[in-house]
Amino acid sequence: QTQGSKVHCTRDTDFSRREPRDCKKAAVGLTSTVMFSTKCSAIPLTRPLLGLSKKPRHKHCSLVVSQQTDDVRRKGKVWLVGAGPGPPDLLTLRAARILERADVVVFDDLISEVTAELAPQAEHIYVGKRGGRSSWEQVDIDRLLVELCSQGRQVVRLKGGCCSVFSRVHSELDALNQAGLQVEMVPGISSALAGPLFAGISLTDKELSRHFVVMSCHDPDILDWTAFAGIDTLVLLMGARQLSDIVQRLQAQSGRRHDTPVVIIKSAGTANEKVWEGTLSGIVEDTRNESLSPCIIVVGEVVKLRTKVG
Repeated sequence: QTQGSKVHCTRDTDFSRREPRDCKKAAVGLTSTVMFSTKCSAIPLTRPLLGLSKKPRHKHCSLVVSQQTDDVRRKGKVWLVGAGPGPPDLLTLRAARILERADVVVFDDLISEVTAELAPQAEHIYVGKRGGRSSWEQVDIDRLLVELCSQGRQVVRLKGGCCSVFSRVHSELDALNQAGLQVEMVPGISSALAGPLFAGISLTDKELSRHFVVMSCHDPDILDWTAFAGIDTLVLLMGARQLSDIVQRLQAQSGRRHDTPVVIIKSAGTANEKVWEGTLSGIVEDTRNESLSPCIIVVGEVVKLRTKVG
């Protein structure tokens, strides 16, 4: 079965003793994708390609052989799932049902409780990223997902919050789509929305907060801080280590007054939740020597409407 210059195959064979013409005939029926040139020396194949393996090649042909049959590959699927802000009971019903039938769960930081409780039958692979710690490279996570799915397995890629918010989802989607594998996205509750609510803050108000912006502050240098001057409410993620720098930029570049209300919510929605409320002029001193990560920072007049909950 051919597509352009590629021959897609369904069973294994040995090219080592075949002439170029026989090589082309034998390709039909293999678990391979074969791209032929005008010459072929039919050099023996030595190893199959699976995920990260090197590509075996003919001298004059580009020949890639997979260990999986097409039928096995078609059985595999990856779900990119948002795990919500942390507690298992904040997962969506759809996400919970998918986890219950997963073969393997590839999960991020801060959501091991969800994985253990809802997918005890599955293999668990941790690929979390935390600042200052040795972490997986994104390209390796992409390759891992392709390899696992190519084995015909039901794979859940579990991401904190919603998989559409600061989760590098496009890289994983591209890798799976390029490999011709099944993939589906399942939304979750973003911590950017849930975290403030846990602390008693509604992000919108008809008078004080008619709009808000969510931003990643992992690298403050790449943000245009002047663009935030007219935004009523700011929600900052991944800003714990840069708090002093953020406060300075908000006042110097975003035009925020020194008495602008601010709240920091650590470990929102969990038993370890802790909240600091203050102003831009004092919040750095208020949290000195505190471990803030992971946290959500909310800046704006709407913080004044905070209602104690719990």
